[in-house]
Formats: sequence, C-alpha cells, structure tokens
Amino acid sequence: MSSEQRNRISVFKDDLARHGYVADCSLAATLLLAQSLERPVLLEGEAGVGKTDVAKALALAGGTRLIRLQCYEGLDAHSTLYEWNYQRQLLAIKLLEHDARSVSEKERDIFSEAYLLKRPLLEAISAVPAAVLLIDEIDRADEAFEAYLLELLSDYQVSIPEFGTIHAATRPLVILTSNGTRELSDALRRRCLYHYVDYPDFAKELMIVQTRLPLAPLVLARQVVEFVQSLRGLDLRKKPGIAETLDWISALLQLGLSTLDENGMESIMDSLSALVKTREDRARLTTPVIQKMVATC
Repeated sequence: MSSEQRNRISVFKDDLARHGYVADCSLAATLLLAQSLERPVLLEGEAGVGKTDVAKALALAGGTRLIRLQCYEGLDAHSTLYEWNYQRQLLAIKLLEHDARSVSEKERDIFSEAYLLKRPLLEAISAVPAAVLLIDEIDRADEAFEAYLLELLSDYQVSIPEFGTIHAATRPLVILTSNGTRELSDALRRRCLYHYVDYPDFAKELMIVQTRLPLAPLVLARQVVEFVQSLRGLDLRKKPGIAETLDWISALLQLGLSTLDENGMESIMDSLSALVKTREDRARLTTPVIQKMVATC
C-alpha cells in the first residue's frame, strides 16, 4: 500500500471518528473501495458491535441522507419500493368526473409521480445527491426478497406497471448488515464487498467511549471497558455490545458514580439493567460475582 493510500485511509478514519464512529484500517479501506467501485458492503457480526452505526457515520461524514430499510421475516419486496396514495387518487377521480379528456389521459394524471409514495428502495435510487442506503438485518428477510434485492442492486432501476421504469438518478452507497441468523446466498456475497465487525479490543472500545461520551471521567471509562471486556468472556446468553457499554457509563454517571469501587456497589447493582439484558444473565451476575469483577478493574 502506497503512502498516499495510507494517508487517504487515515483521513477517512478521522472523518468517521468526528462523526462518532471509530473504524479500524481494514473497515475504512473497505468503505473507500465501496465508494470508488460502487459496490454494496456486507457487514456481518454479533448484534451490538456497531454495524448500523457505520451507515449513520457515513451519511454524516458525506453530508447526505441515510435511508434505512429494516428487514424482518415476511418482508414483501413491493412494500419496500412504492405504494400508490389511494386516498388522493380517489379524490382526484372524483374531481375529474366532469373532465372532458379521454380515460387514458385521466389515468396518466392519476398514476403520475404526484400520487406515488416512495418507500426506502425507490427513495434511495431517486435521491440526489446520492444517499446512504442501510439494509439492516438482511438475514431476517427471506430468500425471495434477497433475490429481488440482488436484481435491484444490479440494475438500479424499478419498473412500475402503471407508471413505467424509473432509472437511478444516483447510485446510493449500500450497507447491508447481518447478525448471522440465516446463511446468506453466495450470489449476494459475490455482489458485495465484505467485512466482519467483531467486538472491539480494549483500546478501541475505550476510544469509542471517549468519542461518544467525552465528558465521562477517564478512570471510569477505563474501568467500565475493562469490566465489559471481562463480562464478554463469560458464558452469557446475550453478551453486552458497544451500545450497552455506553448506556452503562451513562447510567453510572446518572447515579453519581465516577469510579467503580466497593463503596458504590449498591448503585452498580442498580445500574446493571443498562448492561445485562436477559433474566438468566442477570441471575448469574450476583453481588459477589460483580464485587469480584469490580475489584480487578
């Protein structure tokens, strides 16, 4: 890698950091390649590692819109593209009853862009300037939607029977995220650049905390990050993500704590609702267990 390329990646990382996302060199390089090659990026990783925040930071850094499509089981491709504003169309039909024009001319009025409700996919390819399109948790949608999405991302155009074909005004920067609940097709993986987002190490997570919560005392930030890193090493049903780290520090500050120590154990235990998100995990983290972990921070 040339010094010019390294410098470009470094500048890009700094730009993302100014907008709240701490990226490593590998991720920054992948995102820059996605922009230059006009390719989607598939981000995989456990829930809570910050995949969605990548798209948010990209939109902020680029000064453009973030358009989000949240996937779920049974998601219908049509509902992600467009709908007709039926109420306005019915009103227009009523107003056109005495219009002397032909039926075909009236239909062209009723099925015009003025009555078209754009949903995320159509909105993204129509956006000027180019938007960031976040297709969140693509693994929750079924294979039929995935196949349709592949076609859209290949042609960047949409055909509407009553209206015609809409070609992309711009190509959005597409970020797909997956938590690995379903194996994605080889075809989708081939279409995308790929990056696995893992839990951050101590230094990176501390940097994230300092970026997102600059007023948090450094001592508390270090202790919390060390605590959470240790907690992820336990056999928990739901390991805390970066969002939980940030929430826990905010909760501790609200309770008046600036350090983790024995004197604040009652408040620490009260604040675990921001960090531990299942009944089984909370039952496992008894006061003696937490005391022992706090003592090592």
